[in-house]
Amino acid sequence: MENYLQELEKKSIAIIREAKAQFKNLAVLWSTGKDSTAALWLCKKAFFGKIPFPVIHIDTSYKFPEIYAFRDKIAKEWGFNLIIAKNEKALKEGLSPEKGRLKCCTELKTEALKNLIKERKFDALILAIRRDEHGIRAKERYYSPRDENFHWNYKDQPAELWDLYVKPSEDYSHMRVHPILHWTELDVWRYVKEEGLPINPLYFAKDGKRYRSLGCMPCTVPIPSTASTIDEIIKEIETSKIPERAGRAQDKEKAYMMQKLRSLGYM
Repeated sequence: MENYLQELEKKSIAIIREAKAQFKNLAVLWSTGKDSTAALWLCKKAFFGKIPFPVIHIDTSYKFPEIYAFRDKIAKEWGFNLIIAKNEKALKEGLSPEKGRLKCCTELKTEALKNLIKERKFDALILAIRRDEHGIRAKERYYSPRDENFHWNYKDQPAELWDLYVKPSEDYSHMRVHPILHWTELDVWRYVKEEGLPINPLYFAKDGKRYRSLGCMPCTVPIPSTASTIDEIIKEIETSKIPERAGRAQDKEKAYMMQKLRSLGYM
């Protein structure tokens, strides 16, 4: 493994182990995307091949079939405790992206997670967000508290100096832990190649297009690409000027909307 990838991995594993030591009821979120799969692998490496806490998949019911197939395959092969979170009430009422993406994301993702946290009493969650992915995510910290209403106070966050990540003393409903915050998209793909990680087939080009970022089917479109291998994806990203989330619903990706979503607890 290249030295800089080793350093990235070492720091991430230290953050994951610290979270396990500090919190009583920890879980990790997994979307089946490249970032969360890499984070899941880091959790495995941190604890010598076994993930010692639940893995949560938030199911909006609007995901690609490939996402569900990949989720079930890896869960079986890696042998972790998979929890699937759904907002059944909202789904029964017919909520969908067509009813408004802000409302849909809030109800089918944030509320589904909020209900699960309340039910299972999780006090911390590991998420695979990166600073370079979106301008609003660049405001995050490695340890990011959420209040009892699930809100994120992006204007007042704990300082993290000299790689010291201290659990804040004030009350909070749960902590978000971001072990790959310092990685880039290119870092993740190089790590995927180095470690031989399984990857959702949606990332590979088919008929001149591929998905660069995975979300719900109605809110995600493929980008023009001929990259059909990990090496080709790496080469493409090294020269591409297209934003990583260009294929996601643009009304949701605008800075104000993303900040509003994240302040309400969105992943």
